[in-house]
Amino acid sequence: MSAPAPQFPQTATLTISCADRPGIVAAVSQFLHGQGANIVHSDQHSTDPSGGRFFMRMEFFLGGLEQSREAFERAFGETVARDFGMEWHLNLTSRPKKMAVLVSRYDHCLLDLLWRKRRGELNVEIPLILSNHEELRRDAEMFGIPFHVIPVTKDNKAQAEAEQVRLLREAGADFAVLARYMQILSGDFLRGFGRPVINIHHSFLPAFVGANPYRAAFNRGVKLIGATSHYVTEELDAGPIIAQDVVPVTHRETPDTLMRLGRDVERQVLARAVKAHVEDRVLVDGNKTVVF
Repeated sequence: MSAPAPQFPQTATLTISCADRPGIVAAVSQFLHGQGANIVHSDQHSTDPSGGRFFMRMEFFLGGLEQSREAFERAFGETVARDFGMEWHLNLTSRPKKMAVLVSRYDHCLLDLLWRKRRGELNVEIPLILSNHEELRRDAEMFGIPFHVIPVTKDNKAQAEAEQVRLLREAGADFAVLARYMQILSGDFLRGFGRPVINIHHSFLPAFVGANPYRAAFNRGVKLIGATSHYVTEELDAGPIIAQDVVPVTHRETPDTLMRLGRDVERQVLARAVKAHVEDRVLVDGNKTVVF
């Protein structure tokens, strides 16, 4: 028996970043009040009240917004955003984000995301899964999601990435998740896709590099293992961090148990990062993030 269709509150989120100065919260709140909106949640942060950056996330309910969205955005831009020099985005929960997934052979992060989507924890559509290997095709088909295999080698990497970008854009993907996709994305891929990409990896870097970091960590007797999820940039593993976590380990662990614990924290951290992104809780501040 399939899980019931998830139900999400029919609200909207307005995310804002701009130079901090007095009056921002009042201006936004007064505008929403004038539109007849009911504010459900409000979060804000200033990096410095004297000359810093201001970040805000407003979640509100406004009946009929889907039909009147264009007029709402035009009015907000002209009466509020322009005066404060805001960078801003409006998103509606009635329009789930389209999340593409890239994966190689490891299944733990992919299956966790698919399960959370089916159980209603993630308000997304998944139009396709891309892989460079065949192993996880049956898993994708179990969830009814198109699965495309594009082998990637040193000789065909540019052509493979161009095909991936074509499929992503044809599917209308709003963002992509690297669910243990074991390839480095090129700058051409990132520019061609032009949407956010979220990655997950273990937190042993840069201390333990190579093909078997858990063995190297075991040999050094580490007492913490963890994972980091971040936005992908051209600089390898150096994009703005969204979520991190660690779990303690002891001398009783083996390389295999370290790996199992590591994969468990990887899937949890990735899910946390994806959920925050989907709910518009992540605002990028240079090479850092504000996560409400």
